[in-house]
Amino acid sequence: MKAIPCDDDCFGPGTIRADGRKLHPAYLFEVKKPEESRGVFDYYKLLQTTASDEAFRPIAEGGCSFVRS
Repeated sequence: MKAIPCDDDCFGPGTIRADGRKLHPAYLFEVKKPEESRGVFDYYKLLQTTASDEAFRPIAEGGCSFVRS
């Protein structure tokens, strides 16, 4: 399972690390003003995307006993 990429509806594409953590990009959204919205379910504006390797703590700092140092 950890060797293949995964994709879920909530967090999108990513990978699973040796310690079991799923790595995926992190997103920062802003709620739109009513006049900015163009239709139904158009509530958010994407401000920033953080890459998965920057969004999560490095595996070396995790302290997981299942991961060899």
